[in-house]
Amino acid sequence: MSATPRIGVVGAGSLGYHHIRILRETPNVDFTGFSETNAERAAKVSEELGTPNHSLDNLIEASDALTIVVPTPLHFEIAKAALARGKHVFIEKPITVTLEQADELLHLAERNGCIIQIGHVERFNQAVRAALPYIADARFIESERLAGFNPRGSDVAVVLDLMIHDIDLILTLVSSPAASISAVGVPVLTPTLDIANARITFESGAVANITSSRISRDRVRKIRIFQKSGYISLDLAAGRGDYFRLKSDLNLEELTAAPLNMLQIVDHVSLTAPEGEPLRLEFESFVEALAGRAPVTVTGQDGRRALDIALRIVKEIERTAPSIASGSAPHISA
Repeated sequence: MSATPRIGVVGAGSLGYHHIRILRETPNVDFTGFSETNAERAAKVSEELGTPNHSLDNLIEASDALTIVVPTPLHFEIAKAALARGKHVFIEKPITVTLEQADELLHLAERNGCIIQIGHVERFNQAVRAALPYIADARFIESERLAGFNPRGSDVAVVLDLMIHDIDLILTLVSSPAASISAVGVPVLTPTLDIANARITFESGAVANITSSRISRDRVRKIRIFQKSGYISLDLAAGRGDYFRLKSDLNLEELTAAPLNMLQIVDHVSLTAPEGEPLRLEFESFVEALAGRAPVTVTGQDGRRALDIALRIVKEIERTAPSIASGSAPHISA
């Protein structure tokens, strides 16, 4: 592959549109176009962005790598077709529907010398990038991701649609296998889970509490991290964060003598990192990996680990509420 990889996009929906928009103007990329089976949507995107729509077969042939932005149930089929022809792939999260599918893609990529990168875009969030240098032995993590209902992504449970973002972040922060999981969830507007909460205990002793909803009035994307050195609060939607830690010159005798204002005993660090559109940074990292100048930021194995935890959460919810396993949503009266 040349220093300027040929990259195409499979899927031109709401997120695929932004893949196309960014990749067509990304330096050191030869953008080869997109493939979209919905003729009306394809014509609209082609006209707006001035780029051609191809058949999937022709796009695979014309490209060195593809970004796959189609409904989750189609990830496996399209990625497999590309990897079988020696093409690198960027797959939007989750990697696949099942672990067996993920394993087959990972094996195929290894056999054909291909890269798989997974679209866990929160790794590139400004707040996350700012916080990473301060993370040290996180002991308790609490995340909250709430959104209004959007049909896009509702073909899978909210655990695979939204919660998996936080699962990937937490696995990155904790770096320990999950020992046990308890979870609860409810389908409200769709046949699959629309709101869920999970508590994960890791072998290291760390604990994570995760809540995700796609039927909320307010939009919230926050994560709080407690560790021995202090407390980190991140607002992922705003891309900013704060770190509170005990002052190094604290006099413990004074601390126990009388009540003190919190700011008298802690240092407040405003967490900052260079600005940048997360999706654009994500693609830049993919291009660097394709060129061999940097490792893959979010590997296929990372995607598999996040999927494994997500499926364990869904299984635990189904175990404790067998009626949910049938896929039937409760009746909602007008």
